[in-house]
Amino acid sequence: PQVKQLSSTNPSTMMFCPTSGPEQWSHQTLGQQKMKVMRNECEGQASHVTLFLPAGVTKDQSCREDCTCSSCSLRAPTISDLLNDQDLLDVIRIKLDPCHPTVKNWRNFASKWGMSYDELCFLEQRPQSPTLEFLFRNSQRTVGQLMELCRLYHRADVEKVLRRWVDEEWPRRLRADHPAHF
Repeated sequence: PQVKQLSSTNPSTMMFCPTSGPEQWSHQTLGQQKMKVMRNECEGQASHVTLFLPAGVTKDQSCREDCTCSSCSLRAPTISDLLNDQDLLDVIRIKLDPCHPTVKNWRNFASKWGMSYDELCFLEQRPQSPTLEFLFRNSQRTVGQLMELCRLYHRADVEKVLRRWVDEEWPRRLRADHPAHF
């Protein structure tokens, strides 16, 4: 892949673009971060790649055009990225673990993402938080996808916590990973 500066209203948006295949671009917003989303067909399978630079960072501040370090190849955070934040996990666990007849919880989320009834029952019997186990099993998914589930199940409380993490903590972690760029 190669880094391509996109012509958009956000001059700091950068993406990895494949060298071949039909590309379709669309604007999306995750929290306060405006992103360009690329949909690419690769060998018959659709894939999404979302990359963005924090506000105020331009392409000129990256190492070089073909750099693939974490700061230059910024991406949408995955669930595995938030698994390193124990405080955030505690808040999510407290919000999604309890069973309530009218409030959607981890079971609804897990079921929506394909977990079977037997797996759901198994997770309830384990000493570890079922919410954490659900997150571990879906660690390759993006935080944006998790936020979509929150919207689907009207869990604005959880979505708000995730949005704050994406808007504040995630950019801070990226800067800490590669401070020379920022």
